Amino acid sequence: MAAVDTARAHAQAVLRVRGLALAAAAMPAAVAVVLLAGRFTGRIGAPGSSDAAGWDAARWVVCAVAALTLLVAGLTARAYHRAVPPRTPAVPLKRAEAPELYRLIDELADRLDVPAPSTVALTPDCDSWLEDVPPVRRARPFRAHPEPPGPVLVIGSPFLWWMRAGELRALLAPVVAGTAASADPEIAAARRFLRSLDASLDSGQGAAPGLGGGTLAGPPRPPRRGPAALAERITRGITRRLLGACRGHAAELERSVASWASEQARTVDYGLRIAAQEQVGLAYAGWDRLLTRVALPAWRLGRHPAHLNAGVVSALTELSRRDRLADGYGTRLGDRPACDLLEEPGTVDRAVSRLAAELFFGSPAAGGWHELEWTDYPADVVDAGWRARAAALQTALDRLAPQARPGSPTLTRLLVRLAEGEGEQLAAALAAQLARTTAPAPLLETARSGRDLLVDHVTAMVCCAAVDTAGGAPGLDWLDGPVLLLGGIRRTDLAGPVAQAVEQGQDGPLRSWLDAADVRLEKPVRL
Repeated sequence: MAAVDTARAHAQAVLRVRGLALAAAAMPAAVAVVLLAGRFTGRIGAPGSSDAAGWDAARWVVCAVAALTLLVAGLTARAYHRAVPPRTPAVPLKRAEAPELYRLIDELADRLDVPAPSTVALTPDCDSWLEDVPPVRRARPFRAHPEPPGPVLVIGSPFLWWMRAGELRALLAPVVAGTAASADPEIAAARRFLRSLDASLDSGQGAAPGLGGGTLAGPPRPPRRGPAALAERITRGITRRLLGACRGHAAELERSVASWASEQARTVDYGLRIAAQEQVGLAYAGWDRLLTRVALPAWRLGRHPAHLNAGVVSALTELSRRDRLADGYGTRLGDRPACDLLEEPGTVDRAVSRLAAELFFGSPAAGGWHELEWTDYPADVVDAGWRARAAALQTALDRLAPQARPGSPTLTRLLVRLAEGEGEQLAAALAAQLARTTAPAPLLETARSGRDLLVDHVTAMVCCAAVDTAGGAPGLDWLDGPVLLLGGIRRTDLAGPVAQAVEQGQDGPLRSWLDAADVRLEKPVRL
């Protein structure tokens, strides 16, 4: 029980900071009341006494300080009251939508002897946690402090599709055990105070909720002026000082709570939990690769795959087939998957997949989102993406010779430019053009050089020509995303010749590759 006592001790330390702040706000007013009472009773600075003038001056000064202190305290309290703590974007699951999942969690909480979470929600992330729900403020004459509802159990959606039901139960045991801390009055009060401070500080930044209980940058709020700006600066300064005083205790509080929950969960599926933790790392790798290699190209075209979570199963199954380190993972697929605990897994997958597109990419440039099935991915994303890149490359080629008429979109024209050493100029023109027309996805990709962009666009041009003239076809690889198929076989030997042509101006290897694939260089590519 050492972790319990440590957690409560740090929660009490946070509450003492809150109490000291309240005392500091009330102290000038208390002194003012004493001085005023002394004046009216004649015990302090009675009229006609030798020290009456001094005490009167002191009363005026203390009353002014008290009024100013109460004003600042009132503004700060109003800011805390109005601040909305960030909530993790998630898809809520009602009990009717997942009765077996709720039953599993209820049985787990009963075995751990802790309160069950109030609800369950899914988020497109490889993590699981408890999220406290602030109490709803309502006018209740006999109940000034309503009881907050139980915490929400937020589960990473890839876990439900990749993990087996037993693995998910073992993985959630220490998370569900944390509801005991949420039910502790002192820990809950300390957390509410810390959340109000964080929310008050974030509200001035124009922040929006993000994954993991954090925030994603929202549109900046217009700057305030005059007295409102001064009041906001004072409030934010007080909040920062309070957070600074609580920071160490808050970190130790959460660390102790995690240790407490881990101790409670040791009696439940401990051996299976070790195996499940291995699946967490695998799920994270597969999910990240699916988003960056497969989903992102679709999102750029305004299409969101409707079944990302089913896709991650395909990606991880493919990884287990290719990677010798993953041997044995495929045999797990014979056990019952955790997504079977949902009544309608496909419907839930659609909702989570749409949320993932909105969180990780934002809004498409025009037309809104269009749902995409995996069977339509090669035609609607791979082929369309190649042709969009080829068109952008042709525009960049035309910009290098503004006086000439637009050239025909052929590989011959492109290879001649590269062989003449115009790769650097073409890369710069292409990068400038894409900077004006393409919004980056900062959560999923890093900034890329113009040369890397040119390699991608030349590859797309070659793939378009292979499809148009050599019987090639667009394909989907679950780990690498868009791929070119020639004769039904994936071609993986194109990257080297393209890189040589772009970086060194040596078009010979690429011409040899195109000749071996029977790609016609002089025929215009369909854009």
